[in-house]
Amino acid sequence: MAEATSQDPEPAFPTGWRPFGESWTVTPDGGSPTAVELPHDAMISEPRTKDAPSSYHGAYFPGGRYTYRKSWIPPRLAPTERLVLRFEGVSRISTVSVNGAELGGEHGAYREFEVDVTDALKDGANDIAVVADNRDHPNSRWYVGSGIHRPVSARIRGAVSLHSSATRIDTTVDARAARIDVGLEFSNPDGLPVQAAIAIEDRGRQVAHATTSTSGTALTLSIPVPDARLWSADDPHLYDGVVSLTVDGVVVDGERHRIGIRTIVLDRSRGLLVNGEPVLLRGGNVHHDNGVIGSVALPAAERRRARILKENGFNAIRSAHNPLSRAMLDACDEVGLYVMDEITDVWWNAKTDYDDSATFMERWRTDLADLVRRDRVHPSVIMYSISNENNETASVAGVKLARQMKAVVRSIDDTRFVSAGVNITLNALGRGDAEPPHPEAAEDASPAPEKKAVSSTLFNIGLQFAGPIMKVVTKTKRADRATRAVFDVLDVAGYNYGSGRYASDVDAYPDRYILGTEDMPGDLPAIWAMAETMPAVLGDFLWAGWDYLGEAGVGHWTYGRRLAPLMKPFPYLTSGSGVIDITGNPTAGAHLARAVWQPDRGPVIAVRPLDVSGKPVTRSAWRSSDAVSSWAWSGQDGRTAEVEVYSSGNSVQLSVNGSVVGTRPAGAGAGFVARFRVPYRPGEIVAVEQRPDGTSATTRLRSARGDLTIRLTPDREVIRSDGGDLAHISIDIVDGDGIVESLADDDVTLSLDGPASLAGFGSAAPSTEESFADRVHRTYYGHALAVVRAGRQPGEVTVRATSRRHGSATCVVTIV
Repeated sequence: MAEATSQDPEPAFPTGWRPFGESWTVTPDGGSPTAVELPHDAMISEPRTKDAPSSYHGAYFPGGRYTYRKSWIPPRLAPTERLVLRFEGVSRISTVSVNGAELGGEHGAYREFEVDVTDALKDGANDIAVVADNRDHPNSRWYVGSGIHRPVSARIRGAVSLHSSATRIDTTVDARAARIDVGLEFSNPDGLPVQAAIAIEDRGRQVAHATTSTSGTALTLSIPVPDARLWSADDPHLYDGVVSLTVDGVVVDGERHRIGIRTIVLDRSRGLLVNGEPVLLRGGNVHHDNGVIGSVALPAAERRRARILKENGFNAIRSAHNPLSRAMLDACDEVGLYVMDEITDVWWNAKTDYDDSATFMERWRTDLADLVRRDRVHPSVIMYSISNENNETASVAGVKLARQMKAVVRSIDDTRFVSAGVNITLNALGRGDAEPPHPEAAEDASPAPEKKAVSSTLFNIGLQFAGPIMKVVTKTKRADRATRAVFDVLDVAGYNYGSGRYASDVDAYPDRYILGTEDMPGDLPAIWAMAETMPAVLGDFLWAGWDYLGEAGVGHWTYGRRLAPLMKPFPYLTSGSGVIDITGNPTAGAHLARAVWQPDRGPVIAVRPLDVSGKPVTRSAWRSSDAVSSWAWSGQDGRTAEVEVYSSGNSVQLSVNGSVVGTRPAGAGAGFVARFRVPYRPGEIVAVEQRPDGTSATTRLRSARGDLTIRLTPDREVIRSDGGDLAHISIDIVDGDGIVESLADDDVTLSLDGPASLAGFGSAAPSTEESFADRVHRTYYGHALAVVRAGRQPGEVTVRATSRRHGSATCVVTIV
């Protein structure tokens, strides 16, 4: 399909949208907001309040009804051509109108849809209006965002044109050669002779080519690829596949795909094999939001997340709990992350008052089929997940539905595995509604009541305050009976918080493959020991790989009291359960995971925050430690420092300012953490790891000294003038050597000069009333993050940060 760009007087369809309506925040001068570039999160700039109906689920954001309008001169169309708008995601109930005529829309924040606008167009300028209605809350258990938060594009379709998301790419590898099979579906109402061609390119050099012809509407091209380089997370090599359709010598449509050649197999004695080699999934659950820029799905933000996850030892992600953006899937292909591709958090039982459970039964076939068709071209996708913590799977009707969902997947893609995240305790404690509602019930627009008896949220509360009891329930015969049938349906049995069953179930069910689809970071050492010795256990996904907005406070430790609620009150903002925080910095949980997964990386020192040393604390089960990788704690001399050294070695020796404090065991026997208690003294702290092979590794941290200043560090100094490229700028309070001071937080004001805008600005502070849309923000343990979004013009952008006490600094980002 061709994007409507070559003939378009206004080629960038995402530009020039103006917001209207009662839900938009007015500008400081009382006017309407200025034009916005799509994709765009309308909610991230809204004021949060303690009585917001989204509550802790949605991070106390209000939601609302938002209208985007654009005056657009469309391209000229031939008599046989149609013009469609493709929306990759509008939150949450959308309506699309052209010149006052309502033409389409969708219900759901992550559903892709197309609207044919041809018949409503007129000569000259046309008024395009998109309503995004997200007033009903809570509609999810996390922050969803509002508005047109995923990309939108205009596309021209001729009489002969490729169907959307209909291309199939399969790869096979044997001892002789690799082969790519590309299946195409297209419109051809007049039965014209159509020639299809595909060229396989490797870094611009054509390495294979195939053509075939038909007068029908579907065909398959098979292309041998000599000396193929295979794709894997360790070597994410991608080819370019350029597809074209030709009629009477004229190319009428085409598309380009990144293609990874790889094989995936489940083997009884070796586990998951990628290209014939055993792989353990070092996974993290990842929600869809991008922190300080909200739910906006931009390629640069998604690539950054994928890159940071990979740098911290992850080789896999599970989409939690909805379809990933196309940009994130592209990033996983490019960076090298295996993907467990999940469709939904709800079946027919509601988890929040306004979630998608009311429409699930009438929509699941379409939604699941759309997900599989869209994502089967990505080598990173190795598995589909049909549910998350839906205790309907304990019922006969639920098992039947799981079987039907698997059949739908298989009918479209029989090359990947089917799984589900099953919460074993929830299934054991109760089935909720054992039968789905009658089909006519879907027509009732009234919200379903929340099923609080066995909801995911109440499970989390139970696990936090009665963890041992919950783990005992997991091991019972009742739990086995409540999960056995659905696990028999799945290719891979996904265990949420069920690692206590691994050993017994591996013996009891020798044909079952097991995957930890959700587990707490602190449980990883014990889980990984089983994964490394039990081929049936394919790996583990931590909750969570990356922190997220909403489910406020579930992972944060609370100081000054011994007991605090699991879900925290306003102004808590983030979950706190991510082992990488919303600004991209690894926390103690990430250091623990790397010690477990990558034993040759050397020790990492982390220190529990000294500003709260000795205070009562309520710990969260979803955070193994609150330690920070810093020895810069000004004003804390003499206070007891609780030092944690994450190490896979046999032992760790710790020294402070040249004096040996002691030696502690490390490695698997100590849970990969050596712990010390020492009086804090500014200077240098050194950890020496002794390894089983007799070698050692050393790491050190130093205190900040002398005058402190503010420092700006962009992750990219050159970005593109496409309206959506990003530079993420780290803002730190540092000494002359670049050491970040943890306890010199300051208010920072940003200004921009040049063809760019501030997409978001904030920190990882768990509780704050500051807005990511403001230009003033306070650092948190010395850090903050600003995100600059390119405009449509080239030039230099000067970003200046001015602090109250630490001066100012600038950096320059070039837009080309």
